[in-house]
Amino acid sequence: MPPFYKVSGSGNDFLALPEPFENPDPETIRAWCRRGVSLGGDGLFVLRRAAGGAAMDYYNADGLPADLCLNGTRCAAQLAFHLGWAEGTVEMRTAAGVFSARRLDDSRIAVDLPVPAEEPRELTIEALGAPRAGYQILVGVPHFVMLWPAELSEVPVRELGREIRHHPVFGAPGTNVDFVRFPAQDRMEIRTFERGVEDETLSCGTGVLASAAVGLATGRARLPLHVMTQGGFPLEVAGDLRQGRWSLAGDARVIAAGEMLAGALASPAPPPWALAGS
Repeated sequence: MPPFYKVSGSGNDFLALPEPFENPDPETIRAWCRRGVSLGGDGLFVLRRAAGGAAMDYYNADGLPADLCLNGTRCAAQLAFHLGWAEGTVEMRTAAGVFSARRLDDSRIAVDLPVPAEEPRELTIEALGAPRAGYQILVGVPHFVMLWPAELSEVPVRELGREIRHHPVFGAPGTNVDFVRFPAQDRMEIRTFERGVEDETLSCGTGVLASAAVGLATGRARLPLHVMTQGGFPLEVAGDLRQGRWSLAGDARVIAAGEMLAGALASPAPPPWALAGS
């Protein structure tokens, strides 16, 4: 069984495998990522050394690959620094492209990337018996951003997020769903329902950038933008949109290392009542 690291980026937590002999299969990833039963995590990434930096393969907790997870990318960069593969900056190769990451300190990483190629697109759909207005945007992975008119404590994230995530308008892949408030132009609050995890996560890096893009496009936000996620860790979006570049910076920590044992593969079927509530 392979050695592993546990990492967390503003509450978005992952299992990390440095240079395993082979990538785990989807069933194994699902078992390892199941909370309470095994190690638990919002996803898993495999990290390998590559020319000029490091390369990562990212998988959601459902065992399926995703092109981009920005908190995962920031955590992968922190792990590359921790392992001594790079110093100061590292080029991170992902399925969505190559991004430069900077180590701010042993608990914070900034990743630089291009702004989205397309503006957010307004879209209204029906969900939970009412029309829901939002913005569709691709930031490596698809997002549907809703500007929430009240406190985020009032958002039915699991119920509404799940229905929108599977809405037919988004096709078979579905979408991530973000609920956002802008208390001031330089502040954003966000909660996210993530596909692949199929639940609310404590933070979502691509969701932060997708929502920041909506805030900028609608005049509700300006850079630098200070962001509070459900995990309680502040993130910052900064950059120069005229030059087509921006960055996401904040918490990214290596929190544990260990050896995977056979017991981590336990994967009992959920009881009927658990499936009925999902």
